[in-house]
Amino acid sequence: MPALINRRTLTIEWGQCDPAGIVFYPQYLMMFDASTGLLFARTGFGPAEMRKHYGIIGMPLVEQGTKFLVPCRFDDEVVIESEVGDWGRTSFTVRHRVLKGGDLAVDGFEKRVWATADPERPGRIRPEPIPREVMACLSDPSGATRCAP
Repeated sequence: MPALINRRTLTIEWGQCDPAGIVFYPQYLMMFDASTGLLFARTGFGPAEMRKHYGIIGMPLVEQGTKFLVPCRFDDEVVIESEVGDWGRTSFTVRHRVLKGGDLAVDGFEKRVWATADPERPGRIRPEPIPREVMACLSDPSGATRCAP
């Protein structure tokens, strides 16, 4: 299924690395989280604007996974490609690929839920159906379909 892909280039920084100079694995989760926000921003709404416009409290992470294929090291330039790979009624999976020199170095995913406050259980959240226009924006590989008015 076609999808909007967001690409960003990063240079691995010293603070992201372990004593051996290799990216410390939790750093990838922070890179993926930021990349998801940038992917949504390509639709015309960043995550904060999307929360306000659609009345959601967020898109909490419910599952994640990562395969490490090639080590990324201090000063390496990498490209992160992010796209929604699967849609559910209330959840979606963002696939992230970290490319180093054009080769796949890290293959990861985040499964997230479109969530609102649960009015029947204060302090709790509940999943809500993902708006069709959000799905359409993130499924348009050209990036021409916009969610923002």
